[in-house]
Amino acid sequence: MANIAFILLCHKDPDAIIRQALSLTAVGDYISIHFDARADAAAYTAIHTALSDNPNVTFAKKRIKCGWGEWSLVQATLYAVEAAVEAFPRATHFYMLSGDCQAIKTAEYAHEYLDRMDADFIESFDFFASDWIKTGMKEERLIYRHYFNERTQKWIFYQSFNLQRKLGLKRKVPEDLEIQIGSQWWCLRRRTIEAILDFVRQRRDVMRFFSTTWIPDETFFQTLVRHLVPENEIECRTLTFLMFSDYGMPVTFYNDHYDLLLSQDFLFARKISPEALLLKERLGSLYSAKGVNFQISNEGRSLYKFLTGKGRIGRRFAPRFWETESTLGRERELLIVVCKKWHVAKRLVSRIRQQTNVPCIEYLFNEEQTDLPDMGGIQSTLGKRHRHRRSLMRMLFDYFDSDRMVVCMDPGNLDLLEDFCRDRATTRLLEVNCTFTDDYLIGHAMRVGLAGERTPQETLERLLPTIRNDIVHESDRIRDAEFENHLRIREEDSIEANAAALASFLAIPSEQALEIARSDHLFAD
Repeated sequence: MANIAFILLCHKDPDAIIRQALSLTAVGDYISIHFDARADAAAYTAIHTALSDNPNVTFAKKRIKCGWGEWSLVQATLYAVEAAVEAFPRATHFYMLSGDCQAIKTAEYAHEYLDRMDADFIESFDFFASDWIKTGMKEERLIYRHYFNERTQKWIFYQSFNLQRKLGLKRKVPEDLEIQIGSQWWCLRRRTIEAILDFVRQRRDVMRFFSTTWIPDETFFQTLVRHLVPENEIECRTLTFLMFSDYGMPVTFYNDHYDLLLSQDFLFARKISPEALLLKERLGSLYSAKGVNFQISNEGRSLYKFLTGKGRIGRRFAPRFWETESTLGRERELLIVVCKKWHVAKRLVSRIRQQTNVPCIEYLFNEEQTDLPDMGGIQSTLGKRHRHRRSLMRMLFDYFDSDRMVVCMDPGNLDLLEDFCRDRATTRLLEVNCTFTDDYLIGHAMRVGLAGERTPQETLERLLPTIRNDIVHESDRIRDAEFENHLRIREEDSIEANAAALASFLAIPSEQALEIARSDHLFAD
């Protein structure tokens, strides 16, 4: 049966480290700790005093000062690994952790999983061929020597780099190695760890190479595992669940993320907020629990984005530059169809186009592929359309040589609705209210990535009220905005009532509006 030796690199929060160590070792697993020599000495003393009597805890024989992007992080890891190999001969796996990590499965589940999967878990992608590195240095990490820290010694870091580049002081990658790159959060079998330590002792040339490589914790173990282990024994993934924001920063988890974390196909998660005390308590007790059944859905990234978007819309400090541009024109009429079911709105505007010959444009601010004329590039991406919304709309009026135009928008685009309704042009809104069955909402959740084929029914049942309430909330926000010319048609209303709203919205005769309202299967899914 699997026995895990956790390799913990940490530099702060001694109380949390003590709790983490006690939780992981309570079930018979082990932990080897390297506490940054740069950190508070009193904090290390507190950790050592609290855990020194625990036979399942050991400490790196040597502590060093660690810096992001430096070789010191790899060296500290090796010190902790060496201590673990020596202290825990029964350990079958070695799992890299940070102080911000916590278990999201039971030890029972983790041990069974590792027993079933006889493999090393580590991301390892071809350094040169993959696009793992999105920005910044790539080949330069390897072919030049980096003696300084880019974050704390920026000036001299780049002086050294530029001098080497100017003088052509490139170096070669060790010929027998294919450099790999990936996440530093790995789980390796004992025989792999022992092979790495043997390799380290024998290949001083490789150690010299990586010791002056920039951000070697993303390449060192990743490269050596590929070099030493058959490919069919490597799972190219991490067992630690982590996400990154749109700004490239690690996502932080809070108390309300418990269910989300447990449903992911990972053993640990990072980063848990220091303030998420309830989450830490629940996850801390989870590891020693027995007989827990986990329903794996794995839609964490989509769910997180969906849930964290609620109620966190920022307010603009000043008007956007395009909002200071001239009006669409007093003589023009912008007719906006607002509907959550895009296919219903598209069906409706198609009939409007047939009956009135008014130019109609579908969800130009929501769908990249919306059919638009060439406007000199301003229409090329959703981002540009949003940024230059008024310029784009004026150009479309000019293109169609019309003073009237119909556009479709999603109810979530309240900022767009507010902007256009403040314009000097005449703006009218037609909100199309549809009914939403549970089956439709489930299909919607799958289409937008909130659920998948493997999502348990219990998760869907918890998710459906949130989605339904979100739709109602969007409609309420539009109503609360009190737009001057706000009309509605409803799926449950009569054809005559909907025709009256359409006649006012389009300023057309009642008979013409009735033809549109009578459209076959207008609200059908």
